[in-house]
Amino acid sequence: MELDDQILACIAQPNYKGMDAQQLSKRLGMQDSASFTALCKELNRMEDEGILFVDHAYHYFNAEQMGYIKGKLRLNAKGFGFVETQDQSIYINKNSLQNAFPDDIVIAHVWQNPDGTKEGEVVKIIFHTLKRIVGTIKIKHHQKIFLSDRDFNQRRFNITNMDAFPLINDTKVLVVIDRYDKECSAHIEKVIGFKYDPGVDILSTLYEHDIWVDFPQNVMKEVAKIPDHVLEKDKKGRTSLLEEQIITIDGEDSRDLDDAIHVVPIEGGYRLGVHIADVSHYVKEGSEVNAEAYARGTSVYVSDRVVPMLPQVLSNGICSLNPHVERLTLTCQMDIDESGNVMRYEIFPSYIKTCERMTYTKVNEILNGNEEACRAYAHLVPMCAYMKQLSHILRKRRTQLGAIDFNTREAKIIVDEKGKPLDIKVKERGEAERIIEDFMIAANECVATHMKWMELPSMYRIHEIPEAKKMREFARISSTLGYPMKGDVSHVFPKQLQQLLKQAEKDEAYPILSTFMLRSMQKARYDNQCLGHFGLGLQEYLHFTSPIRRYPDLLVHRMLRKHLFHGLSNAEEMRKDEVWLESAAKQCSSRERIAVEAERDVEDMKKAEYMEDFIGQTFLGVISGVVKFGFFVELDNTVEGLVHVSSMHDDHYHYDERSYMLIGERTGKKYRMGQSVKVKCVDASRFKKQVDFEIIATKNLKKRQNESKPFHKKTKYKKTVKRRRI
Repeated sequence: MELDDQILACIAQPNYKGMDAQQLSKRLGMQDSASFTALCKELNRMEDEGILFVDHAYHYFNAEQMGYIKGKLRLNAKGFGFVETQDQSIYINKNSLQNAFPDDIVIAHVWQNPDGTKEGEVVKIIFHTLKRIVGTIKIKHHQKIFLSDRDFNQRRFNITNMDAFPLINDTKVLVVIDRYDKECSAHIEKVIGFKYDPGVDILSTLYEHDIWVDFPQNVMKEVAKIPDHVLEKDKKGRTSLLEEQIITIDGEDSRDLDDAIHVVPIEGGYRLGVHIADVSHYVKEGSEVNAEAYARGTSVYVSDRVVPMLPQVLSNGICSLNPHVERLTLTCQMDIDESGNVMRYEIFPSYIKTCERMTYTKVNEILNGNEEACRAYAHLVPMCAYMKQLSHILRKRRTQLGAIDFNTREAKIIVDEKGKPLDIKVKERGEAERIIEDFMIAANECVATHMKWMELPSMYRIHEIPEAKKMREFARISSTLGYPMKGDVSHVFPKQLQQLLKQAEKDEAYPILSTFMLRSMQKARYDNQCLGHFGLGLQEYLHFTSPIRRYPDLLVHRMLRKHLFHGLSNAEEMRKDEVWLESAAKQCSSRERIAVEAERDVEDMKKAEYMEDFIGQTFLGVISGVVKFGFFVELDNTVEGLVHVSSMHDDHYHYDERSYMLIGERTGKKYRMGQSVKVKCVDASRFKKQVDFEIIATKNLKKRQNESKPFHKKTKYKKTVKRRRI
């Protein structure tokens, strides 16, 4: 047992009343000079990291015994915050933050209020997570001032190297914090550009989230040495699949083609081959490009651009399964019966040559019987039919297992060459999109099952059972929307939620119900333990199919190569990989969350920018959320805005927490989730990333075409970036 574990075990004893270092050394048998010195060093380290605490007598206790917690600080725009641990979230008043920054790892003292709620105060900052911030240089009376984009409770920043850059008013800059205090010291690391220049808004958001667009020079030098074609020696030990009819199916704008498929009928079912770009062959462990990919964790998709995990010479070149050229792959080949069960499978290194670069649009046209498409791709028509049949079989099996199809609406923001939003539409998921999703899930499950039962080190994609508290909250919301949950809401099963969504699928409030259900779930994450995927209803699941854009997939490929294909590892090597994968899973989960937050921020910004041209216009929408200060309304195109109570002059409204309604004191008028309302856009700001509405009318509003779609803009140039997340 490690020394820190021995100390914690000793302190956790039921009869423990507190001991100082001398007493602990006696209890642990560490009384000689060298052992006592080592013990004191460890006690100091554990105290510095907030694992142990001392009282007035210098007796050591663990955090729980002293009423302290260690966690990450999340700050609200209004100034207050929450210290979040794995199992709780403690409210912190804005006057009790002790100059802490967002995402700082802090120690908080916690107490219980008379009403039973818990509250806390930050007593120590373990370390600052935030290192860089983005802001604007303002010049007034020849004096340069830095204003951060994020509100840090009016904290000021002293920039020490202003004169080193040719700055003009409204220059966006990235600064590095050198000293944390009430007035922080920082220096400019990068000039992003003029605030109103095209693209600077997105760049600023990316840098704010610590997402770097350019690759370091040492990475690019290393990548330049990688060949741009498959060498004969690289084929050694691989299975040739050059004779198979293999295709890729992606969006029109996709350039990183990392998955290809083929389907053929066999006795009793179908053979599905899923062929994934073998990125691990080119991105070696210990290389500079691997270190950069690990730091990035994932590609980031925002508006009109992609920030790739790998340099484009790899992601769009030798690693991309481009048509009519040989590429190295890892293949998961499955024989699947008529019930969707895998009868036999193989996972092996291969090389392929795709015969066509197909798009979702083209495949959907073939499946819909479009004569022109069927003539142009006559050689693929039979396989497309097999694909559709197999996809339905796989989907039916997953439905029986309880897979939840949230079917949430995603926005597709169309921008011009300068990044200005021209239109916002709801992304459509056709049959081709569903087919690829079904096939990728099947391959991911198959590889996960193999690695789990072979007891190979791996990184799994897990989605844990929802917390009882969040499910009870969701049950109240669903009941308010007219869909009460059946069964025990404290111990839900995927099928319960699946059936609830099925009941509501034709209801106008379905998107809201689906969104709130999704928010009530645990966040999917990565782990070196196979803990199942609640949302998909699967016991085994991982990410295998997108190694160009996700680092976890690359790691799965590397583990397959190391422990299965080459068989070079031993028990000690496997144990080391297991330990390393535990920390890598945390890094990958963290980078994924950062990417999602950046993508969401850019989407909110572009939606607000789009609505700037429609201030004063009226729209029909649905109330998507109700809070004390107003309610949110979502339009047909997914734009969401706030109706603040201060703008509702016909009555004084109070918030009914149990029913999630605003109720007028005099009129009794009610505003609830799922209710149709007519609103006017009164303000929109791309810089604040928000849209403000005012209520116009309620009642049982029926959507008329000229009101529900009032956006009229001519689109000359369209550009979008599409992606898949499974």
